[in-house]
Amino acid sequence: MKAMIMAAGVGSRLMPLTATIPKPMVSIVNKPVMEYCVILLKNHGIKDIIANTHYLPDCITNYFSDGQVFGVNLSYSFEKDLLGTAGGVKNNKWFLDQKFIVISGDALTNVNISEMLTFHKQKKALATLALKSVRDVTQYGVVVTDDNNQITAFQEKPKKEEALSNLVNTGIYIFEPEIFDYIPDGFYDFGKGLFPKLVSLNGAIYGYETKDYWCDVGNIDVYKTSNWDVINGKYRIENLKVEPLGSNVRLSDRNMLSGNTMTLGNNCEIRKSVTLKQAIILENTIVSENVQIDNSIIGPDCFIGKNTIIESDVLVGAGCRIGNNVHIKDGVTIPPGKVIGDGSIIKDNIAV
Repeated sequence: MKAMIMAAGVGSRLMPLTATIPKPMVSIVNKPVMEYCVILLKNHGIKDIIANTHYLPDCITNYFSDGQVFGVNLSYSFEKDLLGTAGGVKNNKWFLDQKFIVISGDALTNVNISEMLTFHKQKKALATLALKSVRDVTQYGVVVTDDNNQITAFQEKPKKEEALSNLVNTGIYIFEPEIFDYIPDGFYDFGKGLFPKLVSLNGAIYGYETKDYWCDVGNIDVYKTSNWDVINGKYRIENLKVEPLGSNVRLSDRNMLSGNTMTLGNNCEIRKSVTLKQAIILENTIVSENVQIDNSIIGPDCFIGKNTIIESDVLVGAGCRIGNNVHIKDGVTIPPGKVIGDGSIIKDNIAV
């Protein structure tokens, strides 16, 4: 079986993290989320992989190259103009010439692909969608199945009281190559086009309910949660070692790590008398003396001056320089490359 990783998205809801990198390269405990996908596929014996790219494609290709370092064979398909989910897959029909799996490059999951494949074969399915039961369906595509697991209907982000099911589409699919007969050339979407068409034709489209971990890293709150889930062991994957502390991290006081949940990227420097609580500090960032950071994200290549207080739910973009004695209030977002002068009090988001 072959695989395609959907990696062309911009990730606008993760801005400003995605102002300088594409969504699949967003770091989850010091590794791009797409790396978790690659290792998952390899763990299930799938080594021939293609990924579509569009936004800042060099970030992906420079990191993964041909995939050999990760034990896979990785090819790329650049989309100058986005083709949609189904259109992007059909664009790689030449590669996907046998049974294949499609997985989102921004999904953190350890879904049992081998078990899903067995289900797909048993049902003699043309298409199998991995489904997950969730409490709040309002942000997802809801899927309705019959007693034989055949999909009978879809609902896009229904109100809670109107939802016909608590099963949602995870964006993980297994297809037979004959699926291309149902996908027109050009822009085409799975959720709005292909899947409703298959249901209307009473096609062999089935839902495989997974009990495994799945998280759509689609917004900042979920991004934070996914980091904590990896650190706390709620999410696990074989053959991928994750470390909350990146390489070459310089800590003046290692006692801050005791009983704390945080992640520090490669080449970070944390100086004396710093208090970090549920902080995500990305690579090459320096945090000066007597700084407090609470439940916030500091982007890569930043400098945080002395005696600065960063309250909860703050998001600092890449390459910012925050002066001494600065106070950044709850929920503030600072775009990449901004300079905040000494003694500033920042109460509102800063414009791009």
